[in-house]
Amino acid sequence: MTKLLPSPFSSLLAVVFISLISIVHCCSPKDQTALNAFKSSLSEPNLGIFNTWSENTDCCKGWYGISCDPDSGRVTDISLRGESEDAIFQKAGRSGYMTGSIDPAVCDLTALSSFVLADWKGISGEIPTCITSLASLRVIDLAGNKITGEIPAEIGKLTKLAVLNLGENRMSGEIPLSLTSLAELKHLELTENGISGEIPADFGSLKMLSRRCWDVTNSPGRFPGRSRVLSVLNLDSNSLTGPIPGSILSNSGFGVLNLSRNALEGSIPDVFGSTTYFMSLDLSHNNLSGRIPDSLSSAKFVGHLDISHNRLCGPIPVGSPFDHLEASSFSDNKCLCGGPLMKTC
Repeated sequence: MTKLLPSPFSSLLAVVFISLISIVHCCSPKDQTALNAFKSSLSEPNLGIFNTWSENTDCCKGWYGISCDPDSGRVTDISLRGESEDAIFQKAGRSGYMTGSIDPAVCDLTALSSFVLADWKGISGEIPTCITSLASLRVIDLAGNKITGEIPAEIGKLTKLAVLNLGENRMSGEIPLSLTSLAELKHLELTENGISGEIPADFGSLKMLSRRCWDVTNSPGRFPGRSRVLSVLNLDSNSLTGPIPGSILSNSGFGVLNLSRNALEGSIPDVFGSTTYFMSLDLSHNNLSGRIPDSLSSAKFVGHLDISHNRLCGPIPVGSPFDHLEASSFSDNKCLCGGPLMKTC
């Protein structure tokens, strides 16, 4: 049987095909340059996080915390957490500590979808304003550092953003009005910063849709019925002032709302109703005054309620959710009475 020899044309095709595979799976040179600049502004002395980030190796192959699109070779994820169960942390027997700042070169990673640089305790400086140009971003998690400055004013440009976690930093300024236009936002965490000013009046327009939880039924032993959405909004431990916008409390999309430890004032808006569903509602440690709204008794479900350490007055309403709450939920107010306080009105 005659053995067919490969033609020059087929050999050329093979070379081109192999070359294309090599090109597709290699890290973008522009992205690799940006990552090297990003690394140069940071220092991590204990774990060797950046030891795999060698200029002579492909950033899509083995660089710790980096993921790429397999087709384009563009960097899509930076995932660097200072507290992790990864082997590198287990071997060191300690959490991470990193200093430095976020280099604006990160904005050259135009395919970036997730940017996590959290719980390193020592990263400082401001968030580069150019980060709002990264149109593919879905996750920004910079919590647990010493980041200063303000939330970028044009954060609303990130129309795909689902998670924004800037908690436990040293940020200041006000909540940008553009933040309320983030229609895809599911989790917002600004806790323990120095953010001031009033909560935007249309903050409740955010239609957050996040982790699912089971609906509550009144029949013991029954498997929970319809599932509903649980979303998270944590603005506690800042310097927020002014009244609580009624739109926040009437938005049935919020499942966990924490506005505690601010300087909010005025009365609690009387906007609760049959669609109100809070796994947790914490308004404690503010300067709220007036009475507890009677409409709160008509809420579909309130699991945990804390309105302690305010200036509230009058009788605690009867019925749910007040019949399952302890006195600590109402303590240290001006003149609340009734309910679990054991103080007659």
